[in-house]
Amino acid sequence: MGLNDAVAIFGNVIARNCTHISHDPRDLDSQGWWAVTQTFEGHFTAFRFESIEPYEPTSMRSFEPVPTSAWTSSMAQLQYEQAVESIRSDIARGWVYQANLCRVLTAELAEPIDGLALWEQLRRHNPAPHAGYLYVPESFNEPRVEVMCASPELFISRQGDQIMSSPIKGTAASAEQLLDKDSSENIMIVDLVRNDLSHVATAGTVSVAELLRLEEHPGLVHLVSDVIGELTPQTSWTTILAGLTPPGSVSGAPKSSALEVISRLETAPRNIYCGAFGWVNSDNQSASLAVGIRTFWQDVTTSGASLNFGTGAGITWGSDPTGEWLETELKANRLLSIAAGHYAE
Repeated sequence: MGLNDAVAIFGNVIARNCTHISHDPRDLDSQGWWAVTQTFEGHFTAFRFESIEPYEPTSMRSFEPVPTSAWTSSMAQLQYEQAVESIRSDIARGWVYQANLCRVLTAELAEPIDGLALWEQLRRHNPAPHAGYLYVPESFNEPRVEVMCASPELFISRQGDQIMSSPIKGTAASAEQLLDKDSSENIMIVDLVRNDLSHVATAGTVSVAELLRLEEHPGLVHLVSDVIGELTPQTSWTTILAGLTPPGSVSGAPKSSALEVISRLETAPRNIYCGAFGWVNSDNQSASLAVGIRTFWQDVTTSGASLNFGTGAGITWGSDPTGEWLETELKANRLLSIAAGHYAE
């Protein structure tokens, strides 16, 4: 196995022939088409591919299903609900206004699964606007990478000097079940994203193009807003990523306080979950990076293999601890069912 076995799929494009691996965002300002990963904790890795072709799914590949009973959570329900109450106490004392609280699910595997086969099932049974797949085998002291993403959330879109971020806040099984808390939470995060973009975009160009749009996705609905700005031609990817990561919708407000809360209460690193995942075309200054939610990643080492998945919820003063736990279950259930071979339409 070598880099010639690497593959990246985003939208209707498939990339092959990986020629370079970088941990320096400055390389995104050079040339070429890059698949990009940045963990929630800030570890950046990009892969330059030379062959970019239209992607047409072939016959469905088969994989060994992962039973729903195989998953263990980094936080049990009681522990999660206690953490929600802790955040509400932080809100009461003015330390934070909102914080995203997440847990990581892990299934130990007897053998690695066919990640592309799982992603093809996600693409078919849980279509998402910012879905993507990346596989890069272990090479040159670089670890194996495999990400299967069905994200509904746009983190960064770039077309020349135009930049946009579309935070999601507000999730329910149906529009009728959305609460006032969902709208207020979305508006709060929009303000945070506006502030983040103001450190990157030209002064006076940041605006909210759309507020509280209702989007329907398989099994649930979201509230989504679009925040746009204009970059100068000299704005680097180092500046963009430093100013916007981690994504505001999956951290909280104020971001610095929310990150302290996350560090204190969460019991496992998020990894690519809640990070940035997508592509950058340095040749024409275009890009699309998703927030890495609804995302599986597979770890394969000499000691064994595991499949991982993250889920979380935004906590505000109005949060009900059990309700927030159930929201994390709602976000995970459909995806875990697909991984188990249960393909509800």
